[in-house]
Amino acid sequence: MLDDEKKELLHSMIPKAVLKAITEESKHSIIKRVFGEDIIPIYKFPFKIGREARVNYVDGEIILQERHKHHGKEPNNDSYLIDSGEFLQISREHCSIVSNGDTYMLQDRGSACGSMVNKFSVGGDDHQASIPLKDGDIITLGSKESPYKFKFILLDID
Repeated sequence: MLDDEKKELLHSMIPKAVLKAITEESKHSIIKRVFGEDIIPIYKFPFKIGREARVNYVDGEIILQERHKHHGKEPNNDSYLIDSGEFLQISREHCSIVSNGDTYMLQDRGSACGSMVNKFSVGGDDHQASIPLKDGDIITLGSKESPYKFKFILLDID
C-alpha cells in the first residue's frame, strides 16, 4: 500500500489530461516530446497553448532560436507549437484549457483564427470566447481548414 507521500508524488507525475495529435501536421507541431511524438501532457489547469515565435527557416529547415527568459516572469504558454504553414493558424497566445472541478472549457485568448471544438467555433471572428470541452472532443487550432487537430483525453486516475 502506498503511503501519502508516495501517493502525492505519483499524483504529481501523472498528467490530468493529454492532447493527442491526430494529423501529421499536429505531430510535427509539438516541440517538447515527453510521451512520444503525438502526446502533449497537461499537468495543471489553466493550460495555455500558443505558437512558437522563435522559428526561422534556414535552407528549408525549421530552426528554433534560443528563448530569452524575462527576469522572473512565467512563460506565456505551457505548450508552444510550431505553425509551419504559409497562412498561420496558431496565434502566439492562442487558447487555454481551464477546469472548474468536473467541468472543462476551451477559452480563446484573443487568437486571430479562433479554434473549433468538434464542429463548433470559439474565438476569432466575433465568436464566443469559450466553449465546453469533454473527454474525446476534437480541438482544431485555427480555422476549420486548419491541419492542427488534437483529441482531448481526460485521465481520471484517482
